[in-house]
Amino acid sequence: MTSRILCRVDRLLAEAAAATPVLGLDTGSSTAFLGVVAKGRIAGQLACPVTAHGAALPRAVDDLLKGSKIVLSDLGAVAVGIGPGSFTGLRIGLSYAKGIAMASGCAVIGVPSLDAMALAALGEANLSDGTQICCVVDARKGEVFAALYRVVSDGLEKVSEALLVVLEDLASRVAGDVVFAGDMRAKDAAALFSPKGHVVAVLDTSRFLVRGPCVAAIGAAIMSRGEVVEPATLEPMYIRPPEATVRSAAKPRPAFATEGVWSEETKN
Repeated sequence: MTSRILCRVDRLLAEAAAATPVLGLDTGSSTAFLGVVAKGRIAGQLACPVTAHGAALPRAVDDLLKGSKIVLSDLGAVAVGIGPGSFTGLRIGLSYAKGIAMASGCAVIGVPSLDAMALAALGEANLSDGTQICCVVDARKGEVFAALYRVVSDGLEKVSEALLVVLEDLASRVAGDVVFAGDMRAKDAAALFSPKGHVVAVLDTSRFLVRGPCVAAIGAAIMSRGEVVEPATLEPMYIRPPEATVRSAAKPRPAFATEGVWSEETKN
């Protein structure tokens, strides 16, 4: 059995202390989360509610970099949340990251958005080893995007890949006490799960400014290991095909962006 561990933010930052600055972007929801890490620390973070990511993103990035005293030419990479999340938001974020790369020559690194969300929840709450974190994001059409993690001494163990499920099915997949982290749908999940007699908590990650720096920290660790991929190969992790895609032609996207983030440990 293989266990995949995502290190805590402080350890990721320490690993990438010698790396050039990394900008982190997550635009898969109605709030854009941005962060910059440099020299082993969080240099800046920003969250801005937006109605149109394409119009707001350049200005938000400019404000963040100015506040962090970093210019685009300083960046070694742009780490971008690849989903799952809003189709439009994900496309805009990744396209913008690729545009920065073309202009500055920096790398582009894809980071699963639910991984960054879980890492932010771990950093914001005092969670003991063994605690389950279930990240939940509205996928519309009565469904949610979700992924399950477990707190371990080094950080997080990823228990499941990103799922597209109805809430009733999600509740049947989770056993024991759990912390639901995410948007309003996380509260709905908790309401279904609480009657089972388990201890349930809810974390509203839409208020966690550290989500942007978490994306950047994961990206910085990947960059420090030299495990980046060509920008042209990066695509959003939709899970559900976009409306314009013919379902019969749709193929699941491999989670290649996680390579270099998760350490592999073999259990007996």
